[in-house]
Amino acid sequence: MRTVILHYHLFKNAGTSLDESFKDNFKGDEWVTKEFPLNQALNRQQLKQWIIDNPQAKCFSSHTAIFPVPKIEGVNIIPVIFMRHPIDRIISAYSFEKKQGGNGFGSVLARNTDLAGYIEIRLSLSHDRQCRNFHIERFMTMFTPDAGSELERSKRAIDELAFVGDVGDYAASLKRLEDLLNATDLKGTSLEVVEKNVSRVSKSIEDKMSDFKRNVGDSIFEKVIAINEDDLTLYSYLKTERNYA
Repeated sequence: MRTVILHYHLFKNAGTSLDESFKDNFKGDEWVTKEFPLNQALNRQQLKQWIIDNPQAKCFSSHTAIFPVPKIEGVNIIPVIFMRHPIDRIISAYSFEKKQGGNGFGSVLARNTDLAGYIEIRLSLSHDRQCRNFHIERFMTMFTPDAGSELERSKRAIDELAFVGDVGDYAASLKRLEDLLNATDLKGTSLEVVEKNVSRVSKSIEDKMSDFKRNVGDSIFEKVIAINEDDLTLYSYLKTERNYA
């Protein structure tokens, strides 16, 4: 049985830092990355074929791979995904996009508006989930719509996935992941904390939320909390049900 890691790399959820740790363990083409189409059927088909076509690889990383985890005969796939406090992630996304160059929509928007404006414009776009239940959009794809609401399907995904990390407790999450991998034929994996593309601030989440409310104002604050209710519930569920609190 071949064992591989499949890293679902979510934007501003410590994915770049995690990939650096993976690349320290898996050299050359043992670590590979690829992006996939928005069409869910094609996405899943191409993701599965990618793993089959790269027998040398031990770690696969993608920003756009969607659930469910592929089933491939003779391959044990360990899915790895991280969550982050949803409001903290929005703040980090804005900060990152404001600093980075390029002409992408998010970067141009962030460079030309403040945090409140960035959020308001993104929330005005019905198809844009960057500031609207971002994690739910990804976790819910584990199951078909007839399996329940977006939140119900996402909770079930957290229950069934082998590993879901918490950016807010990154070092402890890495240790849990390291233990998981070392119980497989990837024994010898050593995951050190490597910080890349990091905008995490050494403040409690309570202090960050207070700063956020002061920066965007009461109206935007309350709107963001309400719109991200499912994401906030899911993050709380992760920390309590997986004993990460």
